Amino acid sequence: MRAFDLTPLYRSTIGFDRIGSLLDTLGAFDSDAPSYPPYNIERVGENEYRISMAVAGFGEADLDIGVRENTLTIRGAKTTEREDATYLHRGIASRSFERRFQLADHVEVTGAGLENGLLHVDLKRELPEAMKPRTIKIATKAEKAEGPKVIDSRAA
Repeated sequence: MRAFDLTPLYRSTIGFDRIGSLLDTLGAFDSDAPSYPPYNIERVGENEYRISMAVAGFGEADLDIGVRENTLTIRGAKTTEREDATYLHRGIASRSFERRFQLADHVEVTGAGLENGLLHVDLKRELPEAMKPRTIKIATKAEKAEGPKVIDSRAA
């Protein structure tokens, strides 16, 4: 069993509590995890990503994409199956599946499309204005000598 001691990290950081749970899920990685359907994760831009999943035989009505608590879930379930077909060889899988992806904070799904048997899910990281870098002005001695600005509080 692998255990990570994150105490030094918690001493100098604030708000990174999720890292512990993410490392726990990585430690519990199972090599017998399902590999169906195959997928790619690519970086399209500096803050843009795309998940491409091979979903041959699935239509738009058979697929469900949802996001809840920083987890992207993609499900596929065949709604119509031909019962009258007699197969000599059946190599195209049509079984149901569910794939989950952990999303970082501020990563949003911007769109999804089905093209040539591939499901493309586009993602973008958008930092809120409050989290973007900003410059703090350093007050000069003259500004400090004036003291803090006071709002006139006399009643009219």
